[in-house]
Amino acid sequence: MQGLKDLEWFSWKLSKLAETIKVKVPSYGSLCLSCKAGKMLCGKPKCPLLLKAEMMLRSPVFKASERLEGSSPPGVFVGRLGYPKVYLGPLIPPFHGDTAILDFPEKWLGKSLEEIVSLRYSLVRGLAKVRVDMPTKGGRLLERLHEMMLSSRPVDAEAEFARKPRGSLLLSDESQPFGPSAPLRELRVSPRTADRHLEKCYCDWDLKAWDAVLSLYRLGLPLSRLQKAFSLGMFGEKRFRRLVPTRWSITAVDSMVSLNLIGEIKRFPPINEYRVYSFRHLDNLFAALFSPEAWCFEWIEAWFSGTVWNPAGEQAEFMGDYEGYKGRSTYPEVGGCYFSARLAAAEALKAERRQAGVLILREIHGGYLLPVGVWNVRESVRQMLKQPPEKHSNLKEALEGLAGKLTIPLKKWLEKSVLMKLLLYQRKLA
Repeated sequence: MQGLKDLEWFSWKLSKLAETIKVKVPSYGSLCLSCKAGKMLCGKPKCPLLLKAEMMLRSPVFKASERLEGSSPPGVFVGRLGYPKVYLGPLIPPFHGDTAILDFPEKWLGKSLEEIVSLRYSLVRGLAKVRVDMPTKGGRLLERLHEMMLSSRPVDAEAEFARKPRGSLLLSDESQPFGPSAPLRELRVSPRTADRHLEKCYCDWDLKAWDAVLSLYRLGLPLSRLQKAFSLGMFGEKRFRRLVPTRWSITAVDSMVSLNLIGEIKRFPPINEYRVYSFRHLDNLFAALFSPEAWCFEWIEAWFSGTVWNPAGEQAEFMGDYEGYKGRSTYPEVGGCYFSARLAAAEALKAERRQAGVLILREIHGGYLLPVGVWNVRESVRQMLKQPPEKHSNLKEALEGLAGKLTIPLKKWLEKSVLMKLLLYQRKLA
C-alpha cells in the first residue's frame, strides 16, 4: 500500500512513541505523502505535521499508562460521530496542580501556535459511549462529570482505561491537535467546592437552558465554562436536557448570548462616527468598520493560498455572511466563526450602550499552520474592539482607513460584501 510505504519518511520522528501514536492517511488522500515535509507543497512556511510531531514528543501524555491521575481543569469532551450515540468523557493531564489554563481559551490570546498546540496535547481523553437523550440517566460516569464541571477549581481525578491512551497523527494540515484517548473503564473524582451560581441553574429542573446560559453569562462565568456545562446537558427543563457535542455547544452558546445582546443594543442610539479597528494574532489579520447605522452585521474571511481551506489556490478565497436588522434564519456559510465574531461585536456595543452597522474582515495568511478553534476569532475580535479605533466623519475616509489595514485591495472585499454595497449605494430613507 502506497500510504504505508510513504510513511517511512515520518518514522524517524515518531519511532519513540510508536505504541501510542498511530499515523493515519485521510480517506480523501494526502498531499503530505507527496511532500514528506521537504517540498512544502501546502505553501506554508513550516510543516504543520512536524509541528504536531514535535509537540507530541515533548508531551508526557503520549507516554501515559492504563491508569492516570491528575487535576482536570475541569474539562470534558462530547463527540459528534455516531450521533445520537456519542463518545464523552473527562479531559485529564498526567499531573496535579492548577491546570485551569489547559482548557481555558479565554486565556490563550497572545500565546504562540506552539504553546497552544502544547496545551491541546496536555490532556488525555477518556471515552465512553452514551445516548445524547440520557443526561439524567447516564449512570455514575455522567454524575461524576457533572460533579467535575460544577467545581470552581481544578478537580483531582483518577481514570482507568481499557488500554494505554493512544494518539493519532492524521496526515492532513486541516486537523486540529488533540491529545491521546482511550476507552474509559472507571473514573473517580474528588470534587472541590461547587460554583453556587452554576449549581443553582443545574439543580433547577424548571429553568430553560436559554435562561440558564444568559443568567450565568451576566454573572460573569466564562463562555468556555458555559459551553462545557451546556454540552453535558446540565441546563434546561428536565425532560428536555440533552448531551450536545462540544463543537455544537460552542456555537449554540455564542449564538444564544449574542442574540440576547443584539436585542438589547437595538434599544440604544447609533454611534456618532465611523470607526476602524485592526488586530493581528497567529498570522490572522482582523479589521472592522463600525458605521453610524441601525444594527446589522457582516463577517467575511479571506483564506490565502497555502492555508487550511485554500491549500492549492492561486489567490485568496472569500467566504462570508450577512444579517440585517431582523437577523438571519439560515446557518452561515462560515460556520461557528460567524457567531463568535458577532458575540464579540455585540458585547462591545452593549458596553457603551450604542448600536452600529458592523463589518468585520479576517485575512488568514500562510503562517496560520493549523486551525485552533473558533475561540481564536472570538478572543481576537474582543481584543481588537478594546483598542482605541480610528474615527472618521465620513464613509470615504473610513473606507480609506480600512483599506490601509488590509493586504487585499478593498475592491476585492467590496465584491463580496453586502454591507459595503449598502453603505455605498443605498440611499437612506427619510
